[in-house]
Amino acid sequence: MKILVFNWQDKKNPHAGGAEVHLHEIFGRIAKQGHSVTLVCSQFRGGAPRDYIDGIRIIRIGRRNLFNFAVPLWYLFFGAKYDVVVDDVNKVPFYTPMYVRKPVLALFHHLFGKSIFLETNPVAASYVYASEWFIPKIYRRVPIVAVSESTKSELVEQGIPENNIKIIHNSVDHSLYRPNQNKNNSSFTIGFLGRIKKYKSIDHLLEAFDRIKVELPDAKLVIIGDGDYLPKLKAAVSKMKYRGDIEFTGYVSGEEKVRRVQQMDVIVNTSSKEGWGLTVIEANACGVPVIGADVPGLRDSIKDEETGLLYRYGDIEALTALLFRFYGNENLRNTLSKNAQKWAAGFDWDDAAADFLKAIDDTVYDWKYRKNPML
Repeated sequence: MKILVFNWQDKKNPHAGGAEVHLHEIFGRIAKQGHSVTLVCSQFRGGAPRDYIDGIRIIRIGRRNLFNFAVPLWYLFFGAKYDVVVDDVNKVPFYTPMYVRKPVLALFHHLFGKSIFLETNPVAASYVYASEWFIPKIYRRVPIVAVSESTKSELVEQGIPENNIKIIHNSVDHSLYRPNQNKNNSSFTIGFLGRIKKYKSIDHLLEAFDRIKVELPDAKLVIIGDGDYLPKLKAAVSKMKYRGDIEFTGYVSGEEKVRRVQQMDVIVNTSSKEGWGLTVIEANACGVPVIGADVPGLRDSIKDEETGLLYRYGDIEALTALLFRFYGNENLRNTLSKNAQKWAAGFDWDDAAADFLKAIDDTVYDWKYRKNPML
């Protein structure tokens, strides 16, 4: 089968995040099964126009900010030879059902909704926000894969028929993410893992850390990841009293990321919204519980009081209290760690890829032999 995927980025792109990890983990496995997979994504500085990663043919076109306008034109000239199109809806939609006359399977990580106004300026945020208004009308007749129950609920609330949506969770590479039985970090180490974006509200964690340092002078904070908000975050930390106990790793390799996570006591995710929370399951597979905001995505990947702890988004006092509670209760720490490992063990990329390939097969079958869902 010849599979065409549209996504804003590939995993080499400096802006790549969880959506790109998902894409390569899923479609790399599908390509290994003998299917032809082509990814069309945006260009970036230093990125070759053509590439080959994880068995996936990469075609980079158009500037990042205008990539959604380049997609329909590219498909008009080159799209006819593919059997099925996977529309990876991440940021501004491509609206493929409007111009693709082949089977379309849409993949939704999450909708930004009003949370986009926490990330960028009002003009750009309004553009993204408005672009999501058309999703119910344009995508309501195509099969959809959502990565979480929260994302499915959002789509249903907007008018997408529930029967059109299949949930396939993000997963984890258990050969890479695993516990370290020889943990040697003597200090209480708190971590953040993920892209450094404004809407992820890492400044809330900085404020909570500033508060706990008063009573826990040996506490450390390690922020793993890169992103366009990193310079501003570093500038904020430079003015903090306890800046010497806060470390920014920037981008690190997969192996180094795992090594760092394995030395942590707890990871905190302060994001205003997630599709699922890929880094939650990665941390859990290393035996590290996660304290997260009770928002879409994180409330799906974190089982409150079982694999981690949830608090009301933006409530820094509550976050601080949970950090103190976690530190002061060894039984809680051990229980959450054991449960987190068991929880993560249920998510495997091989299973997710098999489920996704079945969703593609079903999409093609329905198109050919039943009723064209886009008419």
